[in-house]
Amino acid sequence: MHEEIELSIDSLAYGGNGVGRLNGFVVFVRRGLPGDTVKARITKVKRGFAEALATEVLAPSAHRVEAPCAHYPTCGGCRFQDLDYAVQVAAKEAQVRDAFVRIGGLPDPPLEPILSAASPFHYRNKMEYSFTQTPSGPALGFHKAGRWDEVLEIEKCWLTTDLGNAIRNAVRDWSREEGLVAYDQAEHTGYLRHLVFREGRNTGQVLVMLVTNTGEKFERDYFIETLRRFPEVKAIHWAINDGKAEVTNLPSTLLWGEDAIEEEILGLRFRVRPNAFLQTNTEMAEQLYALAIEYAGLTGTETVFDLYCGTGTIGIAMARNALTVWGVEISEESVACALENADLNGIGNAAFFAGNVGQSIEELVERAGSPDVVVVDPPRAGLAGKALKRTGALGASRIVYVSCNPTTLASDVKILRQEHGYELVKARAVDMFPHTPHVETVALLTRAATAQEPASA
Repeated sequence: MHEEIELSIDSLAYGGNGVGRLNGFVVFVRRGLPGDTVKARITKVKRGFAEALATEVLAPSAHRVEAPCAHYPTCGGCRFQDLDYAVQVAAKEAQVRDAFVRIGGLPDPPLEPILSAASPFHYRNKMEYSFTQTPSGPALGFHKAGRWDEVLEIEKCWLTTDLGNAIRNAVRDWSREEGLVAYDQAEHTGYLRHLVFREGRNTGQVLVMLVTNTGEKFERDYFIETLRRFPEVKAIHWAINDGKAEVTNLPSTLLWGEDAIEEEILGLRFRVRPNAFLQTNTEMAEQLYALAIEYAGLTGTETVFDLYCGTGTIGIAMARNALTVWGVEISEESVACALENADLNGIGNAAFFAGNVGQSIEELVERAGSPDVVVVDPPRAGLAGKALKRTGALGASRIVYVSCNPTTLASDVKILRQEHGYELVKARAVDMFPHTPHVETVALLTRAATAQEPASA
């Protein structure tokens, strides 16, 4: 263990580590980029592969570029700012292809070309910062790469907008003027914990939420005044976290303004509260949803099931071209948002229910009849157990699968093919999160007419 080796990096594995080979033995190398020759320290050896950390780049890849951010690579927010963006995109497309081949059992998966991000920087509409104590007072930033207990102060983040950076720095200056103390995650002492910034990129509206330890140790009016200097700020919230876990998904108190802001996607308005789920890249969410709608092939006569519907974004966008849309989501808060969003857009043919997807499907069929199209947008673990089996058993002619994890997508597609008579017609990766290992994929599965007869009988 901890032995140092020299090896060449061939590609990027899903998850972001470089792939090298030592006498045919696979080594996953953190901070190794395709084309690099590195010195790496072995950190773990398992059956079939090893894990290592690049300690020195002996010969840099021709694909390496200068990272624009002064905080890279110490900050844990980005992984690949020093890798040419076109190479990042190609690597993500290759990862999706590899998952379908290796896990899905499809030797030649029907992949359409990946959709690159329209904006490789400044694309996030939501930022969650942690406070940290410095000699100058509290500061705001992100956890250092690989560290839960150390936060790196950020002066300019390249994932948010100029407005986002200005608001974060204004809150930092306010906290120092107030003489407040940042929370210490290791000692569980101090007061200021997090700052959540949400921006309607197509509406120009901003929501800010301060998260503190217990007690009101700040002057509300001065905090509100600090943020109201920015005319875009429409909602100011405050939440208390008295537990040890670092969470921001908390009940909040409205200090000033509206309880929610709005974002516009595909010409529809969506209300955004502090904890509501919304894709964090508005520009690419529009392309992702447009792709899902295209794959659904709606004509206006279909019953659509929107499983894991979140705040209803995809279902509401599809409702304009469907007969009815029925959404299910386990989070009651998200369902309340979905119902509100349907109302906000004058959508009368969409209904949303709170429930566990796997357990709710049979009840949904009793209420709505069998679906023609099923849209699923599950969490990273994919369609768990009952949800996968019952989704396949619905017998819908089309399943549109929106995935944030190509490995679970490939696994689920394999079962839908082998056990439920579906075929993967096409799939397309979408890069929502440049400079990170994450990639979204939209897949279309169809069921032959002969396979549908028992389900529709």
